[in-house]
Amino acid sequence: MATTRKPALGVLMVLSSGVLFAVNGTVSKLVLQAGVEAPQLTLLRAAGAFVGLLALSVVLRPGIRRLRVTAGQLPLLIGYGLAGFFLVPMLYFVAISRMPVGIALLFEYTAPLLVALWARFGQRQQVRSRLWGGLALSLVGLACVAEVWGELKLDTLGVLAGLGAAVLLAGYYVLGARGVQERDTLSLTTWAFGTSAVAGLLVRAVTDGTGGWEPLGATTEAGVPVALLCGYVVVLGSIVPYLLVAGALRHLPATSVGILGMVEPVIAAAVAWTVLGVGEALNAAQLAGGLLVLAGVALAETARISAPPAAPGTPAPAPDVIAAPR
Repeated sequence: MATTRKPALGVLMVLSSGVLFAVNGTVSKLVLQAGVEAPQLTLLRAAGAFVGLLALSVVLRPGIRRLRVTAGQLPLLIGYGLAGFFLVPMLYFVAISRMPVGIALLFEYTAPLLVALWARFGQRQQVRSRLWGGLALSLVGLACVAEVWGELKLDTLGVLAGLGAAVLLAGYYVLGARGVQERDTLSLTTWAFGTSAVAGLLVRAVTDGTGGWEPLGATTEAGVPVALLCGYVVVLGSIVPYLLVAGALRHLPATSVGILGMVEPVIAAAVAWTVLGVGEALNAAQLAGGLLVLAGVALAETARISAPPAAPGTPAPAPDVIAAPR
C-alpha cells in the first residue's frame, strides 16, 4: 500500500534524529572520559543495537524471514558493517576523545562531498558545477577549523581519525546504496550492527581483552552512572535515530534529509560546550569555518544529477545521503 507523504512529519523526524545524534556525541565523550576505551564503546554500542534491532526484526512483519541472507549477499553485508558500523564509530570515538565534538563532526561531515566526487570520477556520473564550489568552501572551512595559518592546535591523531571516519563513511554510503536495493533498511542495519559486534569481539580476543569493564560500574563527576550513559548510546543514540531517519525517507527526498541533518554538528557543538565546558568551545574563526564546511556539504548534496532507474542487475548509483552510523 502506498504511503501518504507528510513532509512536515518527515522534517520533524529528521530534526529529532539530529538532536539525538548530537547529544550522543557528548554522552559518548562522557563515557570515554570515564575510562571506557573507544573499541569497547564501539562493541557495546554494536552489540546492544544488534540485539534491539534483532528483536524488532522478529516482531515486525514479515518477521524472522526478513533476516535471511544468501551467500552472495555476505561480502556486501560484511563490508558495509565493518566500514560503517565498526570503523567509522570507533574512529569517531577516537576523534571526540582528542578534539571538541563539534570539530570532530565537521571533519566527518565531509563524507557526502567525497561521495559526490566518487560519483563524478569513479562512476562517471554527471554532476552540477556547484560541486566544485562545495569542495572549495569545505576545504577553506576545514582550514579555518584547523587554524592552519598559525600553530596547529588540533590533535594530529584526532584529525587523522576524523578524516579517516569521513573516508570510511563515504564508503558506507556507496555500499549502502547497493544494499538497500537488495534488502529492507531494518534487516540491512541489523546485520550491519551484528557484523560490527563480531568485529568488536574479535578485536577484544586479539588484544587479549585489554581495557577492563570496571568503568561501567562507575559514575561521572556529575553523579550519572556510566552504564546509564551507555544505554543512551545504544537506544537513543543509535536505534531510535536510525529508525527516525528511515521513516523520514518515506516522506522526504534523500537530499532534503541530508541537508536537514546538518543541524547535528551545530547542536552537537552547543550541547558539548554546555555540558563539557570551555574545552569544547569554538573560536570565531572555527565557527566561520564550520559554516563554510556545512555550506560546502549542502552544495555537494545537491550537485548530483538524478539518473533514470537502473536496469535489473545494474549497480545502483551512490545515494545523495543515508543515515550516518554515529
